[in-house]
Amino acid sequence: MESPSIKINEIFFSIQGESLLVGKPTVFVRTAFCNLRCTWCDTKYAYWDGKVMTVDEVMKAVKGYDTEYVCVTGGEPLSQKGTYDLLESLLVAGYTVSLETNGSISIKDVPKGVIKVVDIKCPASGASEKMAWENLELVQPTDQLKFVVASRADFDWAQDVCQRHGLHKKCHILFSPSFEQVSPKELAEWIISSEAKVTMQMQMHKQIWGSDERGV
Repeated sequence: MESPSIKINEIFFSIQGESLLVGKPTVFVRTAFCNLRCTWCDTKYAYWDGKVMTVDEVMKAVKGYDTEYVCVTGGEPLSQKGTYDLLESLLVAGYTVSLETNGSISIKDVPKGVIKVVDIKCPASGASEKMAWENLELVQPTDQLKFVVASRADFDWAQDVCQRHGLHKKCHILFSPSFEQVSPKELAEWIISSEAKVTMQMQMHKQIWGSDERGV
C-alpha cells in the first residue's frame, strides 16, 4: 500500500519556542497551505511553498535527529488528509507529538495521544469569526488553547471567552503577546491585574534568533 503524501514546507531541528514544551530540542515538520490570513502571521512563506513527500519520507527525515519531541505545525496541518496518517505514525514510533493548529478546523479526528496546541484567534487577527468553536468542547486536559493578544481589546475578548466557557477547567490556557504589537511587560501586567488563570508565553525562538530567521 502506497504511503499517504503531504505537501511539506520545511523540516528542521531546533528549540521549541512556544507552548508548555518550550525549551525542548524538537524536530519541526511544517506543512504547506493555510486557510487563514491572520494580520500578524509570521509564516506567510508556508501559504503555498513546499514539496510533496510521503509519510514514509517524512518519518525518515524525522528519525535523522536524536530527540523524542516532534512538532507538526504550518501553515495549517489539518488542511491535508495525510497529516492524520503522519501524526499516527509519529505516535507509533514513540515520539512525544504536538500539533499546532489555527483553530479553524475541528480536532475531532486528531489521533489520541497527540498534544494539541489550538489557536483561538482574537479579533485583531482578522480571523476570529472563522474558529471551529466545537474545539472548546473537544480539548483534553493535556491540550493547550493559545490566544495571541495584539491589543488590550484582544486581551479582554480572550478573557471573556475563557470565562464564558470555563476553559481553565478544561485544559491549559496560553496567552502570548503579538510580536512588536504588545510588549511582554504589558501583557504580564494585564494578566496580574486581572488575576487571569492563564500561562503567559513568549516566542523564545524570536528572542534567540530574531523574527526573520527561518528553520528555527
